[in-house]
Amino acid sequence: MGRYDFRPLRVHQTASQLVASDRIQSFPPWHDIVGRFPPAQTLVRSQPLQHQERSRRRNVRKSSKLFQPQRISYEEDNLRREFFGDHPWELARPRLVLENDGRDAERNDWSLRSQPDRPVDGEGVIQRQLFLLHGNPEKGQMPDPNMTPARAYDQARKEFYETRLHQDVERRIAKEEAMATGAYFGKSVLQIGTEMEDKAFEEWKVWAAQEIVKMEQRRAAMYTGVGTQPAATEEKDPEAEADNAAREASIAVQEEEASEGAVVGS
Repeated sequence: MGRYDFRPLRVHQTASQLVASDRIQSFPPWHDIVGRFPPAQTLVRSQPLQHQERSRRRNVRKSSKLFQPQRISYEEDNLRREFFGDHPWELARPRLVLENDGRDAERNDWSLRSQPDRPVDGEGVIQRQLFLLHGNPEKGQMPDPNMTPARAYDQARKEFYETRLHQDVERRIAKEEAMATGAYFGKSVLQIGTEMEDKAFEEWKVWAAQEIVKMEQRRAAMYTGVGTQPAATEEKDPEAEADNAAREASIAVQEEEASEGAVVGS
């Protein structure tokens, strides 16, 4: 074979020789096409060159960081990491990411606790904290010089709690007013979850009772003779056992009285 394999280049010549020697009856369908458009040298698969292993130099110069992309970071990233680390369930709340013209954030006034055109969420706490730290110089709103990141975070977080509390009270009052006028509400999420837990607990009780019976049967079979007596599987009635014990006690008392009378008569 050698270093290179030229058989793909000679496929047209080989097919012509086979037809000339009557080894095949007719030319293959690709014979004329390959004759007009022979395969190029670049399509021939050759053996890869074997690279010789070279000893690595110890003093290798590190690559320059000139062409590496710079790390992009914003102040909001650290604030979001802190808030959502303390409130992970805020990430589970549904959020609306649709905007009107892409510049909705420019019309928000973060000097107020809540914005009328957006819900109260964790991102509002971040923007409120940024306002407390830096203010809005374009509108002439300067920050407090004594404000620190910890104080801004505590103030924005407390305002967030108070706003959420007011919203919960408003929803509760609205529901009570609606129910007073005849409205009917379905089961709440807590009620549905409690019912599912109760159902699962009842199913577990049935399964546990069956497992206990099986364990008692196996324990009884371990201490009985092989093939002599069947294992007792029926549950005993405590009232029947009490009646039997009382009957046996009365018979024993009667036998003792009869024996004492016989001794006195003699």
